[in-house]
Amino acid sequence: MPRSVNAVASKARRKKVLKQAKGFYGKRKNVYTVAKNVVEKGLTYSYVGRKLKKRDYRGIWIVRINAAVRAEGMTYSQFIHKLDEKKIGLNRKTLADLAMNEPETFKQLVASVK
Repeated sequence: MPRSVNAVASKARRKKVLKQAKGFYGKRKNVYTVAKNVVEKGLTYSYVGRKLKKRDYRGIWIVRINAAVRAEGMTYSQFIHKLDEKKIGLNRKTLADLAMNEPETFKQLVASVK
């Protein structure tokens, strides 16, 4: 009896990996064994990257809030502490957006916590 190797599934699996490796340089895009390793590593980095992106954005928001608050004669840590004391529950993303796009509103907010 002839050996059954299921070439259809094997080819589909290879094709899927090579499609994910599209745009890579050299053997990484067209040699299956190389592409498989690179794609796997890339997928790992993409997972980690999604976590790092959140960290980076939070840092950017803090820098923006700090710059806007220092113009009002306060530091970032004092401002956040006073927001907590007054039970104002705005997150850093919203505060940074206010500081960038609505400076007058942000000034009023800073004045209210002083």
